[in-house]
Amino acid sequence: MEGISLILAIVVVTALAFDFTNGFHDTANAMATTISTGALRPKVAVAMSAVLNLVGAFLSVEVANTISKGLVDESGIRPEVIFAALVGAILWNLATWLVGLPSSSSHALMGGLIGATIASAGVGAVHGDVLVTKVLIPAIAAPLVAGIAAMLATRLTYRLGRKSDGKAAEKGYRAGQIASAGLVSLAHGTNDAQKTMGVITLALVAGGAVAPDSDPPMWVILSAGIAIALGTYLGGWRIIRTMGKGLTDLQPQQGFAAQTSAATVILASSHLGFSLSTTHSVSGAVMGAGLGRKGGVVRWSTATRMFVAWGLTLPAAALVAALAEYVTGFGDWGTALVAVFLVASSAYIWKMSRREVVDHTNVNDTDDTGPATGAEESAGVVTAAIAAVIPPPTAAAAEELVATVPAQPEPANPDTKAPQATV
Repeated sequence: MEGISLILAIVVVTALAFDFTNGFHDTANAMATTISTGALRPKVAVAMSAVLNLVGAFLSVEVANTISKGLVDESGIRPEVIFAALVGAILWNLATWLVGLPSSSSHALMGGLIGATIASAGVGAVHGDVLVTKVLIPAIAAPLVAGIAAMLATRLTYRLGRKSDGKAAEKGYRAGQIASAGLVSLAHGTNDAQKTMGVITLALVAGGAVAPDSDPPMWVILSAGIAIALGTYLGGWRIIRTMGKGLTDLQPQQGFAAQTSAATVILASSHLGFSLSTTHSVSGAVMGAGLGRKGGVVRWSTATRMFVAWGLTLPAAALVAALAEYVTGFGDWGTALVAVFLVASSAYIWKMSRREVVDHTNVNDTDDTGPATGAEESAGVVTAAIAAVIPPPTAAAAEELVATVPAQPEPANPDTKAPQATV
């Protein structure tokens, strides 16, 4: 094994920085519903999630091997390519965190790696079959499967608990929700922490520090687990608010069903080596749980913004990474310029976030100017549809309508105003 060069050390540090952003970006996946329903206090929830993310990082390396050995041709990849890929992924994570959108950190990383690889070695260096079978298909299937499972589980839960004591049942579901949230955190560690392990291993192979086809070294597993745990403990409160309050209003029964369904999908995909998005899985499960309760709603305005972000994640991260790879191609000064741009952009985004602080003290607060409730959205859609198909009344019809309104008597007291007729 050769020594680690300066550029390789920079890549490793940048990869761990991405892992850190992945942690606070995806804390909502495990704990948003638990926090929004009051099952756990916010700081306790993120601390528990951080510990279980660290434990989950040691359970498997299948996803890491998908990244390091399957997605791109590792023989033609330079460490600078990995660095450019991480730049695209980090900036996308920070931008979506700033606006509170639960986009996929996994797909940001995939997009960055694909874009930088194509810019460096061409389209042929990307293994299209692996991209389709282990990234794109799971990206579509995971939220659908998790959503349908959560909707059915929610309906079954309410049906089985309809004759039980309300307070006792709610207390039991809160306990179950805490357990299922822990399971999601564990699953997140087995899936998302491994992606950073895979990227670091790919960089080590590209830099000649480890042999090709090697599994992640133990120090890589440990450092990736610690980085994602620290990010998780920091808490991505903006995205937690969106996931917990912005998509739908959840009761403990729904939170339990959503988290159990999402954890099952994530753990199954980790076992198979599928690099799916935990964000997609949990978001689909939350929406399914929202629809599973009678009278439940999904705020489709927020969901639509989220779907758009999902669709843009891969190409946006790929484009930024490709540009970063082009600049690093000019040599050491190009790499330094990209590093300065990354630090400056990250600092600017953090400064922007300070204009409206969201933390554990106000994560469950609702904003009157925020997304409309499901009922408000439905009313708006119905009103707009009626207005579109029914022409406005003519002047004669309006006069006839006014004439049918009985005249109001004059008030006895001249200072008292008569009620006005409402048309």
